[in-house]
Amino acid sequence: MRGALELVEVRTRAERRRFVRLPGSLYRGDPNWVPPLEIERMAFLDRARNPFFRHSEAALFLALDGGRPVGRIAAIENRRHLETHRDGAGFFGFFESVDDPAVARALVERAAGWARARGLARLRGPASFTINDEYGLLVEGFDRPPVLLMSYNPRYYPRLLEACGFAKAQDLFAYRMAVPERTPARVAAVAAAVAERGIAVRPLDFARFDEEVERVHRLHSQAWSQNWGAVPLTVEEMRALARELKPLADRELVFLAEERGEPVGVAVTVPDVNQALARIGGRLLPFGWLRFLLARRRIDAVRVLILGVLPDRRYRGVDAALYARTIEAARRRGYRWGELSWVLESNGPMNRAAERLGAERYKTYRIYDLEL
Repeated sequence: MRGALELVEVRTRAERRRFVRLPGSLYRGDPNWVPPLEIERMAFLDRARNPFFRHSEAALFLALDGGRPVGRIAAIENRRHLETHRDGAGFFGFFESVDDPAVARALVERAAGWARARGLARLRGPASFTINDEYGLLVEGFDRPPVLLMSYNPRYYPRLLEACGFAKAQDLFAYRMAVPERTPARVAAVAAAVAERGIAVRPLDFARFDEEVERVHRLHSQAWSQNWGAVPLTVEEMRALARELKPLADRELVFLAEERGEPVGVAVTVPDVNQALARIGGRLLPFGWLRFLLARRRIDAVRVLILGVLPDRRYRGVDAALYARTIEAARRRGYRWGELSWVLESNGPMNRAAERLGAERYKTYRIYDLEL
């Protein structure tokens, strides 16, 4: 029987650690949950270390039942989103809860009150913290674990949030594709034609990493600007993401497309490091590093994390040229399958491209809105 429920705001490092560790008790026994690295999550939530807090604000809340954590939520004011879209949207993220509508309602009400106090008109999410971080609630495809940087949750979470009044704002699709024995003929033909027009696809030069990250940042800011909810990363945020991914990257799977030496497209594909992280329980010490390194050798999947083309270069085959190089490299490196994620349901061209490649839509994530 549940006792008195208490909502506390996370302020200290010890409370932040309880916030980070809460999922471990909720997902115990779930074979598809991948424990995140505790050290990484602690740093991500650290206001002094995450560049998100240079421009925006968030509050973290824990729900306690007799002193035992039973739920958590973040209330978020993303000022860059508000400057870009002027839609009054606040966000919620890091949502976790036991299967108890009263706990979920208390968490949502606390986040909603925080947002109202800042004059925000709705809560949108889950977004932890932004559209460029983990984004969306899993609503279809619970039978397989998530790939790197994709979210995962129990089947009852949609029911809890919808009971609180949340309604669908947008769905996000994840596609699964076997690495083909040869590049599809149509893709190869388009890629060859693109090369004849003087558009070259080359690997990212990791020896000039910072300079290359600047190029990717410029591309990212333009290529996604017309997408629903898109907010460009700051230079600091892009550098932080690049630093996080660099040790995990397969350097043969990151490409820039250039025309006359100017970047016009980018494809960033990363090994599914979740396959290795699942073996260490979120802890690197004392023996986690060794288990991680051994497991990393057996990773057989990748995630296409970023694939974008400048708006004025679209529908000219640049995307096909990037697909072709990525498929060739993934096959050469011995990967067996990949996930293309995520793709907005409203992004018709990207969804059609995934289907033409033979990919299967196998997971759906949902972004919810709650009017305040």
